[in-house]
Amino acid sequence: MNESMIIDLFTESIKMILILSAPMLLSGLLIGLLIAIFQATTQIQEATLAFVPKIIVVFLVMMFTGPWLINSLIDFTTMIMNMIDLIIY
Repeated sequence: MNESMIIDLFTESIKMILILSAPMLLSGLLIGLLIAIFQATTQIQEATLAFVPKIIVVFLVMMFTGPWLINSLIDFTTMIMNMIDLIIY
């Protein structure tokens, strides 16, 4: 296995991490922004008001995107397992 293959594998791994984490991160960001706007307009500064809805939304997004996440991870793992003979030598 040469350096370019290692770099390509590392790049694909980082890309996979970003793609799989994006739905949860973006939904948490969007809900956090909406709650921050609500808190700024009403001047309610309660920490649990921001924390609990984010957890609920991230959990729901994980639940709905779960099959896609698992299939993507299975495909990536299968690709890595098929490359194992190239990695060893």
